[in-house]
Amino acid sequence: MSAPTAGSGRNLSRLPSLTGMRWIAALLVFLTHVSVAKPFDTPALNDFMSDYLSRAGFLGVGFFFVLSGFVLTWSAREGDRPSDFYRRRLFKLYPNHAVTWLVGLLLMARAGAELTTAGTVPSLLLVQSWIPSLEVIGGTNGPSWSLACEVLFYLSFPVIMPLVRRIRPERLWLWVGVMTAALFALPLIAQLLPGSPDSPWQPLSFWRYWFVYFLPAARLPEFVLGILLARIVRSGRWVAVGWPVAALLTAAGYALMITLPDAWGMAAPTALPVGLLIAAVAAKDAAGVGTPFAGRTMVWLGEVSFAFYMVHFLVIQYGPLGLAATGSAGANTWSTPGALGVMGITLALSIGFGWALYRLVEVPVMRRWGRSAKAGTTGTSRTDAAAPAAGARSEAAPAPVAGTGAAR
Repeated sequence: MSAPTAGSGRNLSRLPSLTGMRWIAALLVFLTHVSVAKPFDTPALNDFMSDYLSRAGFLGVGFFFVLSGFVLTWSAREGDRPSDFYRRRLFKLYPNHAVTWLVGLLLMARAGAELTTAGTVPSLLLVQSWIPSLEVIGGTNGPSWSLACEVLFYLSFPVIMPLVRRIRPERLWLWVGVMTAALFALPLIAQLLPGSPDSPWQPLSFWRYWFVYFLPAARLPEFVLGILLARIVRSGRWVAVGWPVAALLTAAGYALMITLPDAWGMAAPTALPVGLLIAAVAAKDAAGVGTPFAGRTMVWLGEVSFAFYMVHFLVIQYGPLGLAATGSAGANTWSTPGALGVMGITLALSIGFGWALYRLVEVPVMRRWGRSAKAGTTGTSRTDAAAPAAGARSEAAPAPVAGTGAAR
């Protein structure tokens, strides 16, 4: 795959704007989960957050899944052995997960929650999203459900990438359309599933919610969409859509996401706009043109965003908001200034614990084991190595109760 002409002579593996954008996606997930706690003593404010932020994390998850395909393709090297690729992804993904899985287990035990095999083992092995069970999907640290999707992405990438390389450049956009159509077909197929029981998080049946949102195979088209768009940019067939236009399209997609009923508002409305946004920003980075997302602070936040995402829901559950301790949303409420203050403290604690996880676990592990056996250097871009390997949680979740493992 040839690089864009505008990027000739530059280090095209560096995509700092995409690293910075990871933080925005992770923050959307944080806001969704804070809205679940209903911290305001004014019902209208809680209703506003529920109406307009309860699916913001859906957008964040979709961003991360498309981005995974884009970044892995952008940084792919000819001759890279699958064994080296799998090793790098394992050491990027699993250490942060293992630490937060254990912390979640200890916090659950301290809170007196019942620890069951179904609520602990599948999440440890990152297979929980394949199983349509609230207890199993929740695990000990709810956000890890999306890592189960990433495991499928990583396992399939060495198979999918050669197939995508066989597509003639003039047909790449056609396949983008095919993947987008597949995402809209999934909610249609979901209508064949039982209409009950209801999901505790969204106004649709749990079976349809699980099939469209959690099932790793259902999220694979987003990953492939990212692969296709990366190849489009690097083959010189990008249509030069500016990132502000792509951002407006993403906002319009989100408006559809919070409006469409049933499973139609899960992933499909924002997948293509998000992909266009990612491609537009990457094209700017490749051409050496700065974006607002490439600033030093944004890049730093993006680098710690995977760790932030892995710890933030534990902080929401067991920190100042106390979602796990109360057992139900809205049990702890504050005045508007007080609620905003508690939310700010929760965000600060999540960033702090995320930074500690990043510095003490993620960075040392990647330096020691996340390197190519052949070249002695990382086989992925800085964006790929330093940012979340997976999406962030985006669905509303109750606190953990006895017999259900952990809350999502």
